[in-house]
Amino acid sequence: MEIVCRAGIQVTGDAARTVHDDIIVEDHVRLFLNGEYLTALVASPDRLDDLGAGFVVSEGLTDRVDSVEVSGKDVYITAPVRRDVQLEMESSGGYRVLGEPRGVASSITVTADGIRAVTAAIESDTWRRTGAVHCSVLFCNGELITRACDVGRHNTVDKVVGYAALRGLDRSTCILGCTGRQPSGMVAKAANAGIPIVVSRAASTDRGILTAEQAGLTLVSFSRGERFTIYTHPERVPEVLEQLEKTER
Repeated sequence: MEIVCRAGIQVTGDAARTVHDDIIVEDHVRLFLNGEYLTALVASPDRLDDLGAGFVVSEGLTDRVDSVEVSGKDVYITAPVRRDVQLEMESSGGYRVLGEPRGVASSITVTADGIRAVTAAIESDTWRRTGAVHCSVLFCNGELITRACDVGRHNTVDKVVGYAALRGLDRSTCILGCTGRQPSGMVAKAANAGIPIVVSRAASTDRGILTAEQAGLTLVSFSRGERFTIYTHPERVPEVLEQLEKTER
């Protein structure tokens, strides 16, 4: 990721001093789908091929991507499109495609320790240096496959989904870990990508939970240290259901 150094005046109580901080670079990226302009995103200018591929998959426009070419800050995606494109503004300033997300079909399960392992992998050196990025990780068959940081939480999901899509990975065997909160648009991205389990360090919203329930996706939020909360489809974490039955017996 691109990081620059910027000077500032740091104030602590009655004292002031000059500091030089690592600052993350924010840029604008334009996406083109099958030769036509699609949208512009505010993003960190790295892994733009993954970003473009992941956006069209996680917004439900296609299940696969044939090719991606990057020219400067323009990303050209070729893919078989399955629906007309209508975009709406998200709360974060990003765009999402209108329409209901697809349903998720997967028989994978995860243990409590597996959820904690996904959570532990989310924190990045870039966040520790700048404090200005979100991060997503993708675990497939129990292994960390990729980690992506970006100024936008939506973009981090697109980048890890795009990584999987461009390499032909079976996303129904994957778990997505995120630092960002989970409103409906974020949950819909995972559902459209066919990812059955989402683990977030942050909160969800009521519509995020409803979207996960309807899509058949297991949503885990507030995953920090030993604690996490499963809001939907807990059958994918059978160990926890057994613990709950013993506790409430």
